[in-house]
Amino acid sequence: MIKLIKSSFHHEAQTKRALADFILNESMLSMNKQCASFEQAFAAKQERKFAVYVGNGSVANLLLIQAMMNLGKLKRGDKVGFSALTWPTNVMPLIQLGLEPVAIDCRLETLNVSPHHLEEKAEGLKALFLTNVLGFCDDLPRLAELCAEKGITLIEDNCESLGSRAGGKLLGNFGMASTFSFFVGHHMSTIEGGMICTDDDELHDQLVMARAHGWDRNLTPQKQEKLRTEAGVDAFYAKYTFYDLASNFRPTEINGFIGNIQVKFWDEIVSKRVGNFDRFCDAMNQNDDFHHYDLSHMEIVSNFSMPIICKTPELAQQYRDKFTAAEVEIRPVIAGNMTKQPFYKKYVQDVSPRPNSDLVHANGFYFGNNPEMTDAELDILCGLLGK
Repeated sequence: MIKLIKSSFHHEAQTKRALADFILNESMLSMNKQCASFEQAFAAKQERKFAVYVGNGSVANLLLIQAMMNLGKLKRGDKVGFSALTWPTNVMPLIQLGLEPVAIDCRLETLNVSPHHLEEKAEGLKALFLTNVLGFCDDLPRLAELCAEKGITLIEDNCESLGSRAGGKLLGNFGMASTFSFFVGHHMSTIEGGMICTDDDELHDQLVMARAHGWDRNLTPQKQEKLRTEAGVDAFYAKYTFYDLASNFRPTEINGFIGNIQVKFWDEIVSKRVGNFDRFCDAMNQNDDFHHYDLSHMEIVSNFSMPIICKTPELAQQYRDKFTAAEVEIRPVIAGNMTKQPFYKKYVQDVSPRPNSDLVHANGFYFGNNPEMTDAELDILCGLLGK
């Protein structure tokens, strides 16, 4: 069987041996030096100033929105656009924190929000939480320009697109901040884990506080002193003084240790996924049963699964049956049109059409793209994509 997830980590045996030794010999397993080291290494690879490590990618989204609200960049009732084709925990924080979500449709050629789609929904938006879907993007440089022109704060969910590049930048570097996931099925695994990257000093400090109860323990001494002076708090009471709304989203040293091993494999992981993707596209492009992608504006496409969008529901069922019979594990393309999900309809009254996101859900599926695929597995998958 060709599974979506082949292993817990890249170079699994090597990583597990190192992890076992670490756990046996390390006295401190709550968030400490390993997590800080991983943050520094990830920020450097992602080409951002700061990275803040958290327990998983979903709470990375929630923490980012909370921190933006703590800073006054968003307030309850503000409209926030989001990619209709996405994962639920991109939208749930908007609802949970009292914001008004505005779902924006995608373009079939890229599966992503386009400048045209953003302009249709831009009126009154305070922010855009853009999902870079499955390694792809639309015209991200122009989207960033549009957001700047219209006073919309752009943030990116890049959990599906680590290593992808467009317009000379890594995806995840076009907005004020970006989130990542290190779940085992994604590009890089720390079992569970997430990251928020930004170049903004103020947002970074707020993320660090809001990640851990709202206290100042993980700030620099200078910033601690400033906060304590403003609040009239001495060193004793500062131990249990909380400055803004927060939770506890801290990771562990176990996750941080794994991250420090896995980040060294970043280039290898991305290179292999890119090579697999190119082979899949070559096979797909020979078959007129599928919608074909236009990603010529991207320098690198790195994804953890390969989306297939068939031209009719009947063809979609035919190919799903074909892949299943060949023992290839498949899934829907993310969660389809998010506005059709039960939780969304419970909390948001929204019946506006998003025809492309509907089509992707009705006619699409994806199968895994991971760096451990064998040539034999790749041949099988490419054969299945044939007419």
